Amino acid sequence: MAKDRTSYKLIANNKKAYHDYFIEETYEAGIVLAGTEVKSIRQGGCSVKESFIKLRDGEAFILNMHVNPYEHGNIFNKDPLRTRKLLLHKREINKLIGMIAQKGLTLVPLKVYIKGSLVKVEMGLARGKKLHDKRDDIAKKDVRRQHERDFKIKNL
Repeated sequence: MAKDRTSYKLIANNKKAYHDYFIEETYEAGIVLAGTEVKSIRQGGCSVKESFIKLRDGEAFILNMHVNPYEHGNIFNKDPLRTRKLLLHKREINKLIGMIAQKGLTLVPLKVYIKGSLVKVEMGLARGKKLHDKRDDIAKKDVRRQHERDFKIKNL
């Protein structure tokens, strides 16, 4: 039975990116991995909290993405924080380079997930939030939580 290519299994999520940035657009990219890294990611051993994406020489790279060493990988394990290449079409990379240079945006990884049999990275074209924007988001979240509590108490 073939796996459905539209469903995916979330491996790592970068919640801090949504707190620190306004996400303008999202892109999906493949990632170049070694065999033991794929096995480790399938077990959930991946983190993108401190990672970031750089574009250089017409290629995209993800830096500081931590992939735990595979427990049965012995000599085949790679460095957990090594730089990994992202797989994007040339026109997507050129578009991203133009937008980053022109508008002062940055690329941040949002999610790592398995789609079918492939490991994918969702990255966002992001604009940094100022301190007052973060405070507004926190206030809105607090108000929403309070409304949910009131609604729950009222409907018991």
